[in-house]
Amino acid sequence: MVQFKRGDFSTCDAPRPGRPKTVTTPEIIEQIHELILEDRRISAKSITEQLSISLERVGSNIREDLDMRKLSAKWVPKCLNADEIRQRCQACEQLLEFFRRDSNDILSQLVTMDETGYITMTRRQSNNPWSDGIAAHPAPKIPSAKIRWKISRLDFWDHDSILIDHIPKGQTISAEYYSSLLVQLKDF
Repeated sequence: MVQFKRGDFSTCDAPRPGRPKTVTTPEIIEQIHELILEDRRISAKSITEQLSISLERVGSNIREDLDMRKLSAKWVPKCLNADEIRQRCQACEQLLEFFRRDSNDILSQLVTMDETGYITMTRRQSNNPWSDGIAAHPAPKIPSAKIRWKISRLDFWDHDSILIDHIPKGQTISAEYYSSLLVQLKDF
């Protein structure tokens, strides 16, 4: 009100003391997104340490800007946005058009894949206050279970062949591993 009485009719924000808000930039959001795509199980704290920004800002960028959430210890998109829905519809329409042109030819170009696996659960160890036999202690908290999906077999098939790959114990499934299996299927 004082500035208005002095004749200052500006509607722009005046400079303020303190650190400028520079952490929510498209570049930072892209760096966070790349880190998540590299490792879907990365913690927000790890992202904070790698990018030297606050935990609150990382959480806000993931939730609001990337529209992701944690599900079974993995970062996943909350839902498809309008652009992603449009892209998927266009891809389906293209496949349908190929099918209408030559239904036999389209089937010879498709490859389908399925993962077979199992779930392992391990309980985290905790100090058991009841181990000394004294019942006066409060009931111990039950540690949460760590649930992990382990892939044991990958099945690929196309119009005339099938490839079943049993995953060796300790093998990391990566894009390169998938690609090598597709080359095997092609040569099969």
